[in-house]
Parts: sequence; structure tokens; C-alpha cells
Amino acid sequence: MSAYILKRILLMIPTLFGVMLITFTITQFVPGGPVERMMAQIEGQMGSGEATSGGAGLYQGGKGLDRDRIEQLRKMYGFDRPPLQRFLTMMGNYLVFDFGESYYHHMSVVDLVISKMPVSMSLGLWTFVIVYSVCIPLGIAKAVRDGSRFDVITSTIILVGYAIPGFVLGIILIVLFGGGSFWHIFPLRGLVSDNWHELSLVGKVLDYLWHMVLPVTSSTVGSLAVMTLLTKNSFLEEIRKQYVITARAKGLSEKQVLYRHVFRNAIIPIITGFPGSFITAFFTGSLLIETIFSLDGMGLLAYQSVMNRDYPVVLGTLYFFTIIGLVSRLLSDLSYVLVDPRISFDKVR
Repeated sequence: MSAYILKRILLMIPTLFGVMLITFTITQFVPGGPVERMMAQIEGQMGSGEATSGGAGLYQGGKGLDRDRIEQLRKMYGFDRPPLQRFLTMMGNYLVFDFGESYYHHMSVVDLVISKMPVSMSLGLWTFVIVYSVCIPLGIAKAVRDGSRFDVITSTIILVGYAIPGFVLGIILIVLFGGGSFWHIFPLRGLVSDNWHELSLVGKVLDYLWHMVLPVTSSTVGSLAVMTLLTKNSFLEEIRKQYVITARAKGLSEKQVLYRHVFRNAIIPIITGFPGSFITAFFTGSLLIETIFSLDGMGLLAYQSVMNRDYPVVLGTLYFFTIIGLVSRLLSDLSYVLVDPRISFDKVR
């Protein structure tokens, strides 16, 4: 086990390096970088000033920036050095989790991500808890009642939910329950109300949960189908195996057969995705859901960073999330052993 873990950790290093190298290389060829954006902004201000202060009141056109000013801008953003040197310096800083400062928000990347975390954690964790707590029992019930009316009705409902995009469902919920055209039951903006600090502890919790109903519902409904059907199919496959028939022949009840024998084997493909889903739940963000419900989270941050060529945020968060993803995959593999001790990595080469 220890040798396997060490091998996986060592493989993470070139994987992480390769991901960062490819992304960094792409950013060198994307037009409209931070220097160009700042030049356009300054030239626009110069042109506007000439238009308003010209002797005859006529716009004379921007004359552009001189070479020294451009070099100052390049030096300010670190583009005065060769790309390889900038990449190696960046990776050295990333080893101590120094991601630099955002070009657009003018604050450190770490502080910026932390400020967006409450929204991402709220959406991600509630979606994770609801999906696992609903889909596993529902999938087991559907497997036991395979082909019944209950199975057909629940499959129809979850597949309809899966077919509706989350942002479309969010708009429907706003129209129905957010004061759009029918009832004004749930709030539409933010995680909490403006007077949240004035509420009691119970009032704060209830206010937070009330704000979460619509966005969490929008992001959860579409995720129910995959996990439910995965659970159902996994249990169906085990129920039809020979050892189940043998257990029934020995006189064991259906509940004993299901939870003593079938459950351990059927839950393996489901539980192995648990560590990765749990960790990524802290950092997931949905641009459309956040925009619809006025939530300033990681999804909106990612979109703004790409559009504004905010490379410290783009590369810094990519580095961090890549590490999280690699660790999640390792934990998912190790969870096989925890769920089923018969599985061993000793012979893995």
C-alpha cells in the first residue's frame, strides 16, 4: 500500500507540471493580455482627454504610448522577462502557495479565492449531501422493485429533471416562487439577508437556509439521475448473482441478503467516488446558477478571470484545483481497500 501511494504521489509531480506548462504556453498566444488591455485603457483616456481639451474642440485622435511607457507596463506585469524564466519563477512561488496578486481585483489570489468560498461551499456541499442522501436509498429501492410502478414513475421524474438544464430550472423557480409572476416565497439575492447580523442565531440559520432553497434545488435536480441509476444498476447486478441465490436458499430474509451480502459489493462503485465528490464540493461553482441568483462565487470568478486575462487567478487556481483533483483520485482508489479488504495494491506495478 505504501509503495503504491508513493508511486502515485511521484506521478502527480510531472502531471501537475505538464498541466501548468500547457496552460502557461497557451496564455502566451492568447491576444488581449493584461499589457494590451492596460495600453488600450490608457490610450482611451488620452484620446478622451484630447477630445475635451483640444483648442478647437475637435478630437485629434490618440497618439498612442511611447516605447518607454510600454516597457514600464511590461515590467509591471512581469512580461519583460523570457517566458521560460517567468514560468520557472511562477512554479517556484507556487510550491509555497504564493499565487501573486490579481490584475483585475488588486488583491492576493489566496484572499480572493477565500472571499468566494462561502458561495461555492454552500452550493457544493448542499448538493453533495442531498445527492448522496437521496440517490443511494432511492437507487436501492428501485433495484428491489425493478420493473414496478414505483420504479417507472421515479425513473420518469428523475430523467425529466436530468433533461432540464440547471439554469432553466432556476429561471422557472424564480418565476414561480421568487416573485416573478406568481408567488414571492423565497429570496433571490445573496446567501443571507441585509439584516442578517441583527438576527438571532436561529434566525441566521433559518435565513441562510431560506436563501439556499432555490439555487441548491436548481443545481441538485439534474444530478440526481446519474447517481440514482448508478446505484440501481449496481445493486441489480449483484442481486442477480449466484451467491444471492445461495443466501436465499439458506433461509436468510431479503433484508439480510440485501444489507449483509449485496450491499458491500454493490456499494463499491458508488462509494469510491465519494472522496473526490466531497473534496470538490468545497470548490465547485456554476456561472449560470450564480448569475441567476446573484451569488458571487467561484464560477463567476473563473469566468471574469478568463475574460479579463487575469493570469495570476487563472493559473493559481488551476494549480490548486489540479492538486485537489489528483489527491481526490488517489483517495478514490484508496477507498476501494477501505470498502472491500479483498482488494490489494501490493501487486500493482
